[in-house]
Amino acid sequence: MAMATENILERTAGKKNYQKLAALKNQELIKFVEKYASHCNPDKVFICDDSPADLQYLRKKAIQNGEEKKLATPGHTIHFDSEKDQARAKGDTAVLVPAGFQLSEAIRTLECEAAREEVHEILKGMMEGREMFVIFGCLGPNNSRFSIPAVQLSDSAYVAHNEIMLFRQGYQEFKKLKDPKRFFKFVHSQGELENGVTKSLDKRRIYMDVDPQYETVYSTNNQYGGNSLGFKKHAMRLAIARANREGSWLCEHMFIMGVHGPKSRITYFSGAYPSACGKTSTAMVKGETIVGDDIAYLRVVDGELRVVNVEKGMFGIIGGVNSKDDPVIFEALTSQGEVIFSNVLIDPDNQARWGGDGRPMPPKGLNYAGEWTLDKVDAEGKQKPMSHPNARYTIQISTLKNRDSKADDPAGVPLGGVIYGGRDSDTSVPVQQAFDWSHGILTMAATLESETTFATIGKTGERTFNPMSNIDFLSIPLAEYIRDDLKIVKNARKPPAIFAVNYFLRKEGKFITSMDDKRVWLKWMDLRVSGEVDAIKTPTGFIPKYDDLKNLFNQVLGAEYAKDKYSEQFTIRIPQLLDKIQRIYEVYKKVPNAPKELFKALEEQRRRLEELRERSGDYVRPDDI
Repeated sequence: MAMATENILERTAGKKNYQKLAALKNQELIKFVEKYASHCNPDKVFICDDSPADLQYLRKKAIQNGEEKKLATPGHTIHFDSEKDQARAKGDTAVLVPAGFQLSEAIRTLECEAAREEVHEILKGMMEGREMFVIFGCLGPNNSRFSIPAVQLSDSAYVAHNEIMLFRQGYQEFKKLKDPKRFFKFVHSQGELENGVTKSLDKRRIYMDVDPQYETVYSTNNQYGGNSLGFKKHAMRLAIARANREGSWLCEHMFIMGVHGPKSRITYFSGAYPSACGKTSTAMVKGETIVGDDIAYLRVVDGELRVVNVEKGMFGIIGGVNSKDDPVIFEALTSQGEVIFSNVLIDPDNQARWGGDGRPMPPKGLNYAGEWTLDKVDAEGKQKPMSHPNARYTIQISTLKNRDSKADDPAGVPLGGVIYGGRDSDTSVPVQQAFDWSHGILTMAATLESETTFATIGKTGERTFNPMSNIDFLSIPLAEYIRDDLKIVKNARKPPAIFAVNYFLRKEGKFITSMDDKRVWLKWMDLRVSGEVDAIKTPTGFIPKYDDLKNLFNQVLGAEYAKDKYSEQFTIRIPQLLDKIQRIYEVYKKVPNAPKELFKALEEQRRRLEELRERSGDYVRPDDI
């Protein structure tokens, strides 16, 4: 078998290239690469050893293959996806499970044996006439107990280019592996192309095989990064399942940031927010520093809960990024340096342009749909956008001026607080702190909701249930996931504080908080974690005192903060809060083996709210608590 392996790989990779793989001295890895080199039948196999020359080879191949095009600014390239392959393909995505095994209703599953057979039939010969790129990644900082080595096989140089920008290089990590089987595996193929984009979208498949004997993701017939970049959200499913088996760490859909307090203190927070709820704007808020914007691994080390950023880059939505609202990211996107744009517009000057970039719109250009002009309209007479709503950028966090100095620390950073944020027009206060870790997980994290669009804000029931902002990426039953979050702090000396935020309260259709207010809420959280301010205890958590916020508004924003504004923002809206409890209660009644602690926490919160209503009415201002 060893001889056959060497012959296949030496023939497709060449002897010198093959030696890069052999140098890792990992037969499990060699067998994996050989299996798919044989099954997918590429004309050539390239092994990336993370040397500058090899990394540059990937960049060049993305241009030579026509998957990316150079733009006028040095280092900038652009990629276009198919018009029908511009977002995560939930209907084609599934977690593979044994026959008879069930996950939560929100998680699509398939019987593992049949699905493996199906996807391997699709993959058979799929890379013929192409080159297979073998990319090694490190999910987490290099030389860290948090991190997981990973390997991706893909016939897309664009995918390979993204992976080396978004994740730390992993070739050397494979040399340190004590268990030769302990790495994640990813196989991706674009499939047949027509005019440079995937043709057979009916055979698009994204299957996560979380069985510990496999820990493999198969992705076929797609190009969009959210479906093809294995190290990102696909790896989350593998990591969540492994963390659940091992019981000593967590994989979360969270940003990590440093909030800078008095006397040069930095308090680190992680945060989980559903889409369009302020996640990136919080992680990038003025005056603070960023560790990561998307995925985090959490682990108790020597009695302290610490956290690392799984990535080193950002694959962000570009729509609306402009110099006023997002100055740091905008500068990175418009300066020389390595940036991959996807599905934006190429203007007449060969520059990238996108909707909401704050600049005068160009008269014409080229985008994912072809030729675009300023006067181009759709069938309803509306102006056609110059970039896709899900257009993206890929950059490295090292290019951002607000990068935290500990962003790549192998030991991670100590977690002072965890923030959960949703989009809510009429119920929750702008910021509050849970009574303790358990209360926060059960009544803030596990109950997280978000109103789906601006059009539905204020309409009861038009909310999306998204516990921990991670429902789309779970690979274990929801009940187990909640229990894992509850028990992670059992060996921590001092569990982090948990906070809930809501930037979207409205009155008569108008927001009653501003975009900059989050800067104040973050500073208050830092003071709470450090024990420097007191708070008001309400039925749902601790809320700020007026004098503390008044001082912070003055210090942070140079603004006055009126008492009546405070009273309006921090009114306890009991009818709406009780409605939410009932909604969540009904959801969890349908969740198999939902934690009894959750129902108990909801009932206790209901009782506290009803007792307050009996004393003070439906809407209770802070001074009346």
